[in-house]
Amino acid sequence: MASPSVFYVFFVYICLFTSLCFADDPFVNYEFVVSYITASPLGVPQQVIAINGHFPGPTINVTTNNNVVVNVRNKLDEELLMTWAGIQQRRSSWQDGVLGTNCPIPPKWNWTYQFQVKDQIGSFFYFPSINFQRASGGFGGFIINNRDIIPIPFATPDGDIIILIGDWYTRNHTALRRALNGGKDLGMPDGVLINGKGPYRYNTTLVPDGIDYETIEVHPSKTYRIRVHNVGVSTSLNFRIQNHNLLLAETEGSYTVQQNYTSLDIHVGQSSSFLVTMDQNASTDYYIVASARFVNESLWQRVTGVAILRYSNSKGKASGPLPDAPNDQYDKTYSMNQARSIRWNVTASGARPNPQGSFRYGSINVTEVYVLKNMPPVTIDGKRRTTLSGISFVNPTTPIRLADQFKVKGVYKLDFPTKPITGPPRMATSIINGTYRGFMEVILQNNDTKMQSYHMNGYAFFVVGMDYGEWTENSRGTYNKWDGIARSTAQVFPGAWTAILISLDNVGVWNLRSENLDSWYLGQETYVRVVNPEATNKTELPIPDNALFCGALKKMQKPQDISSAPSIIGNRSKPFLSLVMMICAVIYIFN
Repeated sequence: MASPSVFYVFFVYICLFTSLCFADDPFVNYEFVVSYITASPLGVPQQVIAINGHFPGPTINVTTNNNVVVNVRNKLDEELLMTWAGIQQRRSSWQDGVLGTNCPIPPKWNWTYQFQVKDQIGSFFYFPSINFQRASGGFGGFIINNRDIIPIPFATPDGDIIILIGDWYTRNHTALRRALNGGKDLGMPDGVLINGKGPYRYNTTLVPDGIDYETIEVHPSKTYRIRVHNVGVSTSLNFRIQNHNLLLAETEGSYTVQQNYTSLDIHVGQSSSFLVTMDQNASTDYYIVASARFVNESLWQRVTGVAILRYSNSKGKASGPLPDAPNDQYDKTYSMNQARSIRWNVTASGARPNPQGSFRYGSINVTEVYVLKNMPPVTIDGKRRTTLSGISFVNPTTPIRLADQFKVKGVYKLDFPTKPITGPPRMATSIINGTYRGFMEVILQNNDTKMQSYHMNGYAFFVVGMDYGEWTENSRGTYNKWDGIARSTAQVFPGAWTAILISLDNVGVWNLRSENLDSWYLGQETYVRVVNPEATNKTELPIPDNALFCGALKKMQKPQDISSAPSIIGNRSKPFLSLVMMICAVIYIFN
């Protein structure tokens, strides 16, 4: 029989093995119950999408390299997918939460997402990606904190505040969807929400009585990191705080050169974080404002979100007119110049979206060029559609990544044109064939009259240029080849272009789309398929055990066993880890 010392040594080895395997990259678990509730953000009762009974949903707060596990229970009456805007699921487009990679979660089902926020920091958000559901809510903030060993390029703030801004309709997402399907525009929004609440009654004519508004309490002389996300439908918003400077510090995972702004345009899908010092006297509260941009401002006056910044020693209510928005009447380039002024902090520590080590993206050879042109909506086969380069995307019934895995033919075509097609626009499931470890240049040309913003899942790209007019080969001479910001969502002004560079190092099938919900819903998207010719789990994780099946593969889907625990390493390992650590503690105490 083995001696006690042998058992002691055995358990010491177990303890050491456990700590080495699980200490560095811990699991962080969240439970999301997605359901309808009734709320009145603009004073009118309506159906909104809540998470765990709250609108907006809870903040996901994790640290670089954490393994994030989110179990989503779909209590809606329709299918659901959650996506994680700007989160680069390294090697795992299976967790991306869009129709090109995942089958939707059926009503009354749950599905567990698991991904690692590897080598990332910054401010992001999540939202439902299908059925126009984001217009009814289901969104929330997503913070990735740096590990302690990685310094941040500013003093640690005294607090962290999330502000979700977005245009809002009192019609729910199903009514808005019907309007689009019927060939109609959505029309002017009914207002702008700040953290799911309507405007403070700064004007008795424009704002009815009885609307609940957001109040953010702060302490004098303290500095806060304020993370602002535009989670709306299709309206660019100008964000400002009365009498306070906004020191821009980060956008969608990239530290910026720190510059003060009195206000900043934040376009649909974009996130920015500011350092704001509470250096004003507390004679009154102060307005926090998010107002519509690039519209008829007198007509859109009511589409303004107003919250209150309240010092802990405040003496009275905010009063007077709202702080002014930028006046573009005589300077049409104001907002574009502001966007150009946002530069990457190339000296800061932290994640970098360039695997080649130099971070000098301007000296990397471009391997492929795509010009994606947006035009006003068109009619194709009797339906009102939006297009990119003359193609209106049709979502396949079998997700692209799933079709690849099981070799289902005819689901899509790798024939997306490098330049806009010259013939009549068409509907197709046409995607881009990206070269693994290639360096892609994408020119986003907006020939519509509306502001657009574009997002690519799975990546941060370098925004290297933007200007009015048509992009030409000569436009490359204006590119910023040193410190263009790296982010996941870029704005494209009406009648203008934006150029981005993408290092295709993340294997998978990744959605490239308009973030404006109406443009996205009507077909303005495609996918970039990045395949490593050498099959290996080192560049892409295998299909998860809990993968859903639909379309041509729907017969593979087994009924959900609601009694079984989610098939994830994080939850399965918890009881074992707890037992082992208890034994380790006992051994330590008695020896």
